[in-house]
Amino acid sequence: MPTPLRMKRINDRIKQVLSVVLISKIDDPRLAGVSVTDVKVDRELDYANIYVSSLNGEKSSREVIAGLNHARGYLKHEIAQEVDLRVMPRLRFFWDPTPERADRIDTLLAKLSEEDEKMDDLEEFISDEDEDLFDEIANKDWESDDDLPELDEIDEDDMIDDHDE
Repeated sequence: MPTPLRMKRINDRIKQVLSVVLISKIDDPRLAGVSVTDVKVDRELDYANIYVSSLNGEKSSREVIAGLNHARGYLKHEIAQEVDLRVMPRLRFFWDPTPERADRIDTLLAKLSEEDEKMDDLEEFISDEDEDLFDEIANKDWESDDDLPELDEIDEDDMIDDHDE
């Protein structure tokens, strides 16, 4: 059985080779925009679990997996040419939803950040208004009689009597 370091090297090398092959040597339209996100080879080197994602998202996952299964023999041959292993593992392809989940999380975080900025702007606006009002009240000379309404100026006609109605 290979050491953990050797397993990591095998996983990384298979991922690298598959990525190059998918970009440069495969002409299947189902595999356009496909990227290899991870490779896990089991300790006995029987199976290589290959996790893929696509720019088109999860809606194209079935087509992508079908295209990869169709090209399995060719991909195994290309890996065998580049990776020096006594026995080449069988390739198994799986859809990896991690990039879409990461994009969803980024979108939610951006939305929260935007809402937080709006709240900060609103709080800043409210606090600026409150400070202006406070300054206006504090600077007003409440001692002068000019600021107070004169009771004599109010006519009896201006007053509302609730009993009249």
